[in-house]
Amino acid sequence: MDWKIELIMIPVADVDRAKAFYADQCGFHLDHDQRVSESLRFVQLTPPGSACSIAIGEGITDAAPGSVSGVQVVVADADAARAELVRRHVDASAVEDLPWGRFVRFSDPDGNRWTLQQLPARSTAVS
Repeated sequence: MDWKIELIMIPVADVDRAKAFYADQCGFHLDHDQRVSESLRFVQLTPPGSACSIAIGEGITDAAPGSVSGVQVVVADADAARAELVRRHVDASAVEDLPWGRFVRFSDPDGNRWTLQQLPARSTAVS
C-alpha cells in the first residue's frame, strides 16, 4: 500500500500576505482560494513540479503562525533554485554544501522555515 503526503498545513497570521509570498515570490501555483464559511478559508498552493501541496487559511490549523520548521523540498539544482528565489525577492541563504546534499534555507513572512535540498550524486560503483 502506498502512503502519500499530499497536503501540509502552514499556519500564517495574514492569509493574503502569505498567499502573495508563496504564489508571487516563491512561484507556487495557486490551486484554490475558497471561503467556505465566515470562520473557514482554504487556500491551497503547490510548488512547481510537486505532488504535495500546502494549505494556508483561516480555521484550518490550531498551530501558531510561524511554528513550522523542517519542510524540505528537493530540487535538481540548489544554485538555480536560490537564484530564482533571490530574483523573486525572497531572502534565501547561501548554498550550504554538506556530504548529504546542498541546502538553501528561507522563511515566509510569519517565520515558517523551509529548506531546499539538492541531493548528492548517487554512486554507481558496485562492490
